[in-house]
Amino acid sequence: MASDVIIEMKEIGKDFPGVKALDNVTMRVRRNTIHAICGENGAGKSTLMKVLTGVWPHGTYQGKVIFNGEEVQFNNLKGSEKVGIAIIHQELSLIPELSVTENIFIGNEETHRGLIDWTAAHKRAETIMERVHLDVDPNTQAKNLGVGQQQLVEIARALSKDIQLLILDEPTSALNEEESENLLEILRRLKAESITSIMISHKLDEIAKIADDITVIRDGRTVETIEVKDGQVDIDRIIAGMVGRPLENRYPPHTSEPGAVIFEVKNWTVEKPLRQDLLCANDVSFFVRAGEVVGFAGLMGAGRTETFRSIVGRSYGNYRSGSVFVNAEEANTSTVPAAIKAGIVYVPEDRKLLGLNLLDTLSRTIVSAGLNRITENVGLINQDKEAVAAEKARTGLRIKTPSIAEGLDKLSGGNQQKTLLGKWLFTEPTVLVMDEPTRGIDVGAKYEIYNLIFEQTDQGKAVVVISSELPELLGICDRIYAFHEGKITGVVDAKQTSQEELMRLMTGITPAVAA
Repeated sequence: MASDVIIEMKEIGKDFPGVKALDNVTMRVRRNTIHAICGENGAGKSTLMKVLTGVWPHGTYQGKVIFNGEEVQFNNLKGSEKVGIAIIHQELSLIPELSVTENIFIGNEETHRGLIDWTAAHKRAETIMERVHLDVDPNTQAKNLGVGQQQLVEIARALSKDIQLLILDEPTSALNEEESENLLEILRRLKAESITSIMISHKLDEIAKIADDITVIRDGRTVETIEVKDGQVDIDRIIAGMVGRPLENRYPPHTSEPGAVIFEVKNWTVEKPLRQDLLCANDVSFFVRAGEVVGFAGLMGAGRTETFRSIVGRSYGNYRSGSVFVNAEEANTSTVPAAIKAGIVYVPEDRKLLGLNLLDTLSRTIVSAGLNRITENVGLINQDKEAVAAEKARTGLRIKTPSIAEGLDKLSGGNQQKTLLGKWLFTEPTVLVMDEPTRGIDVGAKYEIYNLIFEQTDQGKAVVVISSELPELLGICDRIYAFHEGKITGVVDAKQTSQEELMRLMTGITPAVAA
C-alpha cells in the first residue's frame, strides 16, 4: 500500500560562496495534495526545489530526499523525470521557433523505427492539450502564444512524461486574473487525477484558494507547515512566518503633501506598431504633482504600459501627436537619453527582459544609465566613483548581497527589483515611472519597495505606478487614472474610491470623474 507521503526532504542544507541558502530544511508532502511553499525572495524556496529535482545534484547538498518511501539521489533533471517528478521554472523554457507539439515532446519524442512519428505526436499532443484546456493548433509556434498559453504548454510537456509530482515555481506571476484562475483549476483537476503538486507562490490569495498544506520558509529554514482545514487560511500567520514579524498593515503609513504640477502629458496619441488603424494611446492627458504617487489602473491590453513606453523615449509604437511637460516646460522625450536628460525615467515591468543584464554585476548595473556622472574628461569610467555609487545604492536600498561585485543572476527577485530601481535613481530623475514594481516579489520586499516610493515623493519627486493589483494602487496612491482601450476613462481620489468603482472605469462603464 502506498504511503500517504509522496516526498520527504530531511535536514537539507545547501551552501553557495558566502551564502547559506538552505539550513536544515525539512518538508513532507502528502500524496494527492496541492502543497504550497511561501517565503520571501531569497528564502531558499527555488533552491530547495532544485535540490529535489537534481538541478543541484546529489553530493552538492546535505540531507536526504525520500520519494515514495525510498531515498533518491538525482544527478540531473533527467533522473527526477525518470521516476515521475517534473518542474516548471518561473522562467519559461519553450523554444519560440518550435511548434506546440515539438515543444511538448522535445527530448521525449514519439518515434517509430527510429524516426519521429509526427502523426502519433500530433494526436497525443491534442489529447494532452485537452487535459490542460489549451485550445490552439498544435502546429502553432510557441512565439505566437500568450504567456498563459505558454504556461499550459509547459504543463502539457510535463504531463507527457507520466508524472506523479508536478512542481511549479511562481506559475501565475506573469498571468492575468483569468489565466491564473484557469491554471488553478487545472491543478485541481490534476489532483483529482492523483497528481500531486508543489506550488511556490507569493500570491497568498491564490494559495488560500487552492492549497491543502502550506510550508513557510524564512532565511533558508523551515518555519512551519500548516495544514489547511475547511478552506480556512490565516494569511497574517503566513506573513508573520515569512518576514519574521507581523505586518499589521501591508502598506506603510504615509502622509502625502503634493505640491505643484511637475509632470504633465497633453493629448498623447500613439499608433500600435504596424497598425495605423489601432491606437494604444488615444488623446491621453494627465498630470502628476511633486510629492505625489499617481496610479494607472487598467485591464490587460488597456494600453498603460504601451503609453508610458511611448512617452519615455518613444520605445513603443508610432508617435502621432502630443506633448510632455516637466516643470511647466515642454520636454524632449523622443529618445531614452533625451527622456533621462529631461528628468523622466521608466522602470519596466519585465526586469529581466527590458531592465537588467543578469550577466552583469551590481556595481556596473547601478551606474549603467548615468555613466556621464562617473566618467572623467577623457571618457574613462572612474571606478572609485562607480564603487561609491554602487555601495550607496546597496546600503540605501537595502539590497541583500555579499558585495557590489556580485552578479545579478545570484540575487533574489526582490533584490533584482531594488537594483533596477537603484539604476534609475542614480540618474536623479524628477519623474519616476514604475511599471508593475512589485510583480513576482514577496510581501516583505513589497513593503520595502513601497517605502522606497514614499522616500522619493518625500524628496519632491513625481511617482507614477502602473499596477494590475487594485489593492496596491488603493494602498499607496494619492490619485488613480483608469485606462480602457487606450483612453483615460476617469481619475479618482484613491482614499475616496473602491475596487468596484475602479473596475467600472477600467471596463468603460462609468464616465470620467474629476479628482
